Amino acid sequence: MKRLFLNLLLLLSLLPAWGGNTFRNPVLWADVPDPDVIRVGDDFYMVTTTMHLMPGAPIMKSKDLVNWKTVGYIFPRLTDSPKYNMVEGTVYGRGQWATSLKYYKGKFYALFAPNDNPGGETYIMSADKAEGPWTLVSRLRHFHDATLFFDDDDRVYVVYGTGEMVELSDDLKSVKENSHVRLFERDEEEKGLLEGSRVIKYNNRYYLLMISWPQGKLRRQVCYRADNITGPYQKKVILETSFAGFHGVGQGTIVDTPDGRWFGMIFQDRGGVGRVMTLEPCRWIDGWPMLGDEEGNVPEEMEKPVLGFEGGEIVSSDDFDGETLGLDWQWNHNPVDEAWSLQERKGWMRLKTSRTADNLFLAPNTLSQRMEGPGCEGEVRIDISKMKDGDVAGFTVFQGDAAVMSIEKTGGKTYIVGSTQSVSLEPRSHAVTAVDRKDVMRLPLRRNVVYLKITADFTLGKDLAQLLYSTDGKQWNTLVKDFKMRYDYRRMFMGSRFGIFNYSTKDKGGYIDVDYFRYRRIE
Repeated sequence: MKRLFLNLLLLLSLLPAWGGNTFRNPVLWADVPDPDVIRVGDDFYMVTTTMHLMPGAPIMKSKDLVNWKTVGYIFPRLTDSPKYNMVEGTVYGRGQWATSLKYYKGKFYALFAPNDNPGGETYIMSADKAEGPWTLVSRLRHFHDATLFFDDDDRVYVVYGTGEMVELSDDLKSVKENSHVRLFERDEEEKGLLEGSRVIKYNNRYYLLMISWPQGKLRRQVCYRADNITGPYQKKVILETSFAGFHGVGQGTIVDTPDGRWFGMIFQDRGGVGRVMTLEPCRWIDGWPMLGDEEGNVPEEMEKPVLGFEGGEIVSSDDFDGETLGLDWQWNHNPVDEAWSLQERKGWMRLKTSRTADNLFLAPNTLSQRMEGPGCEGEVRIDISKMKDGDVAGFTVFQGDAAVMSIEKTGGKTYIVGSTQSVSLEPRSHAVTAVDRKDVMRLPLRRNVVYLKITADFTLGKDLAQLLYSTDGKQWNTLVKDFKMRYDYRRMFMGSRFGIFNYSTKDKGGYIDVDYFRYRRIE
C-alpha cells in the first residue's frame, strides 16, 4: 500500500496540470517545432513545421496559450516534385519548414518555403479564417526560415536567413527591386546557427527574434532591436537556459494577451518525442523582451496566461465513424486518395494497397499522429481478412529508426512479426537506399481480427517503447520490448509517431479495415 501511494505521488508530480489555474512545462510535450503564434482578438493561433506530412502546416487554436486544438491546415498536399509522392526520392525531413503566420486587415497570411529543393520557391497563402480554406497569393524565390511582416505604414517585408530583408510589392506578388538589406553583421559569438526569424513591433521599435547556437554553448534565443526597420540593430540574449535535464531552449516567438501581458512560445529538443513547446513569461526590461522567470529560467509550473479554459488536445482517439478523418491525422507524404475510405465500411477506415513497395518507408498511405510525453499509449483493432499474398500491414513507432508490428501474408499463411527497422537515405534526393531490418519475433496468426498496442515512455533517460499484440483485446503479448526511440535530424527530422500502414510487396488490391485508434496520455 505504501509503495502504491508513493507511485501515485510520483505520477501526480508529473501531471501537466492543465486543469485548474496552473500548468507544467513543456506546455505541449509533443513534436511542435518552429512555431509562430499570433493573437486575433481573444483567440491565439499557432502554426508549426510538419515537413513531409500531409496535410501540412497545421493551424492550432487556443484561448489560453495552454490548451491547443488543431483546427485546420494551410495546404492539403504539395505537388512541386514527384518526391512528395515518394517517386524519384522522398521529402523525409524536408517539405514545409518554419511557416510565418500573420493577421492583417481582416485576413490571415502564411509564408513558407518548402525545403525539398533549396533554391526553390516560397509560398504566400491567405485565408479569411485561420481554419481555411487557404488560397495561393504568390510564389517567390526561396527565403530560408522567413517571417512575413506588415508594418504600420502598410509596407510589407520578408526577413529571412541570418538577418536579411527584402520589401514586397503591395499585392505580395513580387520583390521590389533593390530592396535587399542586410540588417546586421554577425559578431564573433554568432558564427554558428543563427536563424528562425520572427519580427515583432512594440512601442514603435522593431524586434527580430532568432535562435542562436554558439559553439560550445547552449542553444538560446537572441533578439535584435532597432528604431528603424532597416537598422542599426543592437543584440541581446533574451533566453539562455537548459530545462528539465535537457539542452537549451531556442526558436519561437512572443505574443501578448488581451490584457497586455507578454509570453514566449519557444521549443526545446527532447529526444525521441521530438521538439516540444515551452511557455514562459516575457518581461519587458529596458526595452528588451526578456524570457523566463526572474532568474531567466523556463518555469516548471506557472499560472495559465488566461484562466477559465480546458480541454485542448493535438493527439486524439478516432472511432472512424465520421465522414472525414480527425484533424490530428496526417499522411506520410501525399496520400493516394482512392486507396483509403471511411464510407466503404461504415465505422471503419479502409486502407487499400495501391502500388507495390519494398518496405515500410516507401509505403504510400501510412496514417500517423504524434506521440506525447511523459508517456502515451495507442491501440488499434484491425480486420485483416482481405489481405492478399505479399501484403504487409500493421502498427508502428514511425521514425528513421522504427519499431514495427506487422501482419504479413506469405505463401497462404499469416504471421505477426515484431521488428526494428532503420532506413538509410541518399543525401541529396533522400531516396531510400537501404532498410536494416531485424526481426525480433515471428509467430503464426490464425485470427482475422488483431489488436495492436504501443506504449511510449519519454521521461528523462528513457525514450522507450513497448509493442504488444492481442487476439481478443484482453490478453496482451509483447512483440518488441524496450525499443529505444531516437530523434535524427539527418533523416526524418521529426519526433516519433504512431503509424498505421498497409502495403503490398506483390500485387495491389488487398485491404485492411481499422475499427478504431484509441489514445491515452500517461501522466
